[in-house]
Amino acid sequence: MSTPVNLNRARKARARDAEKRKADANAAKFGRSGAEKRAEAARTRAERDRLDAHRREE
Repeated sequence: MSTPVNLNRARKARARDAEKRKADANAAKFGRSGAEKRAEAARTRAERDRLDAHRREE
């Protein structure tokens, strides 16, 4: 005889899996990779440093 299955747990687990798959698809479709995020941060940092270098001191 097989073990009983809690239907609420099974339903919730199935819903969690569906949400995870949807989130992964959206991340692949709209998200940026770690390398892209690091490159953007480096670019922003370089622009800020360049602007600070041109700042006049009073």
